[in-house]
Amino acid sequence: SVDEARACLARLSGRKHDVLTGVAVFAPDGRRASRLVEARVAFKRFSHQEAEGYIGCGEWRGKAGGYAIQGQAGSFVTEIAGSYSAIVGLPLFETAALLEGLGFPIAQRWSPQA
Repeated sequence: SVDEARACLARLSGRKHDVLTGVAVFAPDGRRASRLVEARVAFKRFSHQEAEGYIGCGEWRGKAGGYAIQGQAGSFVTEIAGSYSAIVGLPLFETAALLEGLGFPIAQRWSPQA
């Protein structure tokens, strides 16, 4: 709700917080692997007007913590430690490593640009 998003942003303003993202992969033969990925995000202290502007854009809807780092809320971020993609939603490096560990390597295909 708008009130919950406002409360989340008020708690995050001027502070650091941890984002924990879990990923699990299951192979067809039943093997599985999982990982918990932690990242730390620091937000600047933002004004009431900035918070209300962000609330007004609606980007926060359906987002854990009341913000989407890959969007306008990225302007509040002063520092990130850890996996950016885990903050967005899917920790790509860690997911690729889990898949590779189960025998499903992620092939990197690079083609030269003419």
